[in-house]
Amino acid sequence: MDEPELIVEYEDDYAVVTLNRPRAMNALSPALIGQLCATFRGLQGRESVRAAILTGAGRAFCAGLDLKALAASEDGLGSFSIHGEHDLVTAISDFDRPVIVGVNGVAATGGFELALMGDILLASPEARFADTHCRVGLAPGWGLSQKLARIIGPSRAREAHFTGNFISAQQAADWGMVSRVVEAESLLDECRKLALDIASCVPETVTIYKKLVNDGLEMDLSAGLAMERHVMTHANKNISGDAIGARRSAVQQRGTKQAAD
Repeated sequence: MDEPELIVEYEDDYAVVTLNRPRAMNALSPALIGQLCATFRGLQGRESVRAAILTGAGRAFCAGLDLKALAASEDGLGSFSIHGEHDLVTAISDFDRPVIVGVNGVAATGGFELALMGDILLASPEARFADTHCRVGLAPGWGLSQKLARIIGPSRAREAHFTGNFISAQQAADWGMVSRVVEAESLLDECRKLALDIASCVPETVTIYKKLVNDGLEMDLSAGLAMERHVMTHANKNISGDAIGARRSAVQQRGTKQAAD
């Protein structure tokens, strides 16, 4: 029996989504793209899922589009049908809770774009990022040309785009592309800890905050500040002082415990 190309595991408060084509470096086949889209649409309908973890099986996170499938198809890129039901960007961005990406190895081209669809990125020392669009003769379509310059700065992004050179895990951390580098054997555990931390927060506020940050990144500062004030006015008007006080007490207890640890 063939192994599933995508493994989805549900914990109490979060889900772990694992690309499972290790022999193909988790390259994105048309079937895998379809399954990813369906999975994230399904997660959106599960209120119990407060966060999602996305990672890869084996030594790679994702090597990008499956070039063998591309070469074997008479339709070329059309065989991937990356619009409609297979619109991966929309499927993941429509999931309104945090997506934690555990980059366990190479994230190349479409795999690089997939990683940047997440909200929080952790990387193992073996993680490497590369944009090979210019080397294989394809234009990007999942946001890499727009996102990377905003994250690491235009000069660094252009160097990555125009050369296809690899960015190491430590470079990615130094440039703010990933939150931090953790040992390979601890990567998934650290992702799980983050998911539990997120799940312990007020879910409605996490959802609002994710939208605020993501929408704000598409605006100038003055527009973003105006949006924040508007959202604050509507989101906070029905919250009582007693509720805030009770939650603040829990935060203080948590801070005391973390300091002791």
